[in-house]
Amino acid sequence: MTDDSATTHSEAAVPRSTTWRMLGLVLGTAVVAWVVDFLSKEWVLASMAEGEQRQVLGEVLQWHFVRNPGAAFSLAEGSTWIFTILASAVVIFIVTQLRRIRSLRWAAAIGGLLGGVLGNLTDRLTREPGFFVGHVIDFIQVWGFPAIFNVADIFVVGSMIGVVLLVLANVGLDGIRRTDEPKAAASKDADPDATQTLDRDDRPGGRT
Repeated sequence: MTDDSATTHSEAAVPRSTTWRMLGLVLGTAVVAWVVDFLSKEWVLASMAEGEQRQVLGEVLQWHFVRNPGAAFSLAEGSTWIFTILASAVVIFIVTQLRRIRSLRWAAAIGGLLGGVLGNLTDRLTREPGFFVGHVIDFIQVWGFPAIFNVADIFVVGSMIGVVLLVLANVGLDGIRRTDEPKAAASKDADPDATQTLDRDDRPGGRT
């Protein structure tokens, strides 16, 4: 005779454990991104004058300290308060989705995005000229790229690229890859798992 209550308890424990593991990865990645961004900006403020340029790798890579009132990569200057609101909304949305994440890759991507957004949001809330309209500290200038950026921008863009790749690969927040092939749809009744392929490397505890 099967102990239904024990089985139910065991099944319920798996997603709960997975949730905490994913939550730890998201928050850990976000903290690393935020700290690296914050420390790099503090170094710039302490060692460079606004407008100063320093060559790092000749013309290929330079430090160029500017205060950016706009969006990432110095876009839409003069709309600081709008981007503060948007950044706050992104943070809130990410937080509401954390419990749905069961994928290591999604957790890393979301964590990097969260840390990057929080990095620039911190500037908007704490830097000059004041709360909610603070200017973001930018200092990385790459030859051939039209704008100056910072570490937070790198995490945001890199994470968004990861998100797009996961979406294109049809990998959901739960770590399951879904396909839309007609053959898979036709065989759904015969094999319910035919329309969903589990990425075993991406799900904790998956069989090899």
